[in-house]
Amino acid sequence: MSRYRGPRLRVMRALGVELPGLSRKSIERKPYPPGQHGSGRRKKTSDYGRQLSEKQKLKMNYGLSEKPLRRLVTEAFKSRGVFSDKLLELLERRLDNVVFRAGIAPTIPAARQLVNHGHILVNGKRVDIPSFRVKVGQEIVVKEKSRKLPVIEATVQSPSLALPAWLQVEPAKFSATVTALPDAESVPFPVNVADIVEFYSRRISK
Repeated sequence: MSRYRGPRLRVMRALGVELPGLSRKSIERKPYPPGQHGSGRRKKTSDYGRQLSEKQKLKMNYGLSEKPLRRLVTEAFKSRGVFSDKLLELLERRLDNVVFRAGIAPTIPAARQLVNHGHILVNGKRVDIPSFRVKVGQEIVVKEKSRKLPVIEATVQSPSLALPAWLQVEPAKFSATVTALPDAESVPFPVNVADIVEFYSRRISK
């Protein structure tokens, strides 16, 4: 399945949660599902429906199709740490997410475009792979020639989210350094990873 490119606010309304990585817009004015009967009472959700919804939160916020998300889930299952913590850590360490969380891009899709177009350096070297996994101690910097891009200038002046504790950000230098590994508390929206465990436990052999 390809990456979703449709109306982002519609997705957040369907899931009943704001996903800052997907859009800067808010569902506050219409906190109910889209459609003719969306403002009515929400239907009772099955266990499978609830698990699917939690998985969709991760897919939509981080902009992943099923295959790369499944790879990360498999890696988290096989790790020695707690599955929930490891999965969220792996998602937060993606370069496109780090560019977003550092206040360089307004959303993860915008950050992915910046990375793809070669505007981002990691430890002084251009990295154009959005899924690149950052490590503690690495510095992420916007190329000097790219710092005047309107999307970057506007976001640095007004970041979408509060800057996370695991990044040391220097807006004046258009840079951020990874000072620690992100944990589950770093994720900027509510997600029940236990439901995701249930969803994948029968689909992935550990």
